Amino acid sequence: MGLWTLLMRLFPLSKANKESLELVNEIFSESEIKEMKELLKIHKARFSEDDFSTTNGFFKDSKYMTFKSNSVNSKIKERAEFFDRRVSQFGRELLFKAFSEVAEERILSLIAPNIIGLEDVKRAGLFQLFASEKVHILLLGDPSTGKTVILRSIAELAPISSFGLGSGSSKAGLTVTFSGKEMIKGLLPLADNGIACIDELNLMQNPDRAGLLNAMEKGFITYDKGNNHIQLEARVKVFASANPDGDRFIGRTIEVLKKQVPFESALLSRFHLVFLIRRPGTDEFLKITDKLIKGGETHIDEHDRGFVKAYIEYALSKEVSFDKSLSSLIQGFVADVKNDEGKFIVEITPRMVMGIMNMAKARTRLRLREKVEKEDILAVLKIFNSALYIKKDELAKQ
Repeated sequence: MGLWTLLMRLFPLSKANKESLELVNEIFSESEIKEMKELLKIHKARFSEDDFSTTNGFFKDSKYMTFKSNSVNSKIKERAEFFDRRVSQFGRELLFKAFSEVAEERILSLIAPNIIGLEDVKRAGLFQLFASEKVHILLLGDPSTGKTVILRSIAELAPISSFGLGSGSSKAGLTVTFSGKEMIKGLLPLADNGIACIDELNLMQNPDRAGLLNAMEKGFITYDKGNNHIQLEARVKVFASANPDGDRFIGRTIEVLKKQVPFESALLSRFHLVFLIRRPGTDEFLKITDKLIKGGETHIDEHDRGFVKAYIEYALSKEVSFDKSLSSLIQGFVADVKNDEGKFIVEITPRMVMGIMNMAKARTRLRLREKVEKEDILAVLKIFNSALYIKKDELAKQ
């Protein structure tokens, strides 16, 4: 040990290092803090920071604390890396906790920002990003209404996702296929533990239907052909879009609209939430045009998107409990909508109740809380109410 090293041990830590050690004191043992202090004193390691480099308009300070080695000595580097893993995790947790106060509106602003309106649809997609449990959403409606753009936004924000056409234009379609001995995964197994975003689901091929139903309900797909008998995990949340029979909805009554739904009840009932989307009327179209001309297009920064993915991953690791005392809110809502069932495109089933509960948990997780609160349920019920009750002006569109 050199004389200079001995002398350095005699000097007190800098104020900044003292403050940093005090901050991480709760995550290390007394002996580990002592070891870190030693490395800092002899300048073999340092507190530093990393940065998600988000734009100022998205989140003002996306820096977090790290602990880095200043030495080429392999043992010192190994210890510094050990400390850094926990310091970095702790720093990111502090950062995410601060972001949780504004997370809902900030992330919502990244979902199809160039699509005017459809706020409840976007918010439903936002909550689905934070769902650990099953939440399947269908956007059923006219072409050129922004459905695809919303799906693509969700796929780009989800830590694990797939995006493609229900027509199976990709080689493997939704499930799986083989090219010789090579197995090619489709959209469902590719999104295992994530979100499968399926555009134009009404064009789905018959061989994919059983696979989709299995994935949505049981979390796996099977393939049986020739000598290939396999089962693949596909624990997915499905976010899909579809056009009606005839490509565009025509009619003013629910009875007429129901006849244009392109799916049998077995598939439609798998979705917890179904939105009917119509082309905007003249007045609404003029408002959209005016806003587009004045505002131009919004481009999303890649660093913002990367930060959101990291935040979602962290949030999804959190367990959330459901307060049974709040169940009366859901029961009251379900009783009301059950009485109005004839006014809806979909039936009211127990699966919808599970969807409401799962989305309430997702909103809780979005805010990094551990227990569902009344406001979470009310926010979700507002979305379900919007999806179920089609406005009169929507019915009037031709």
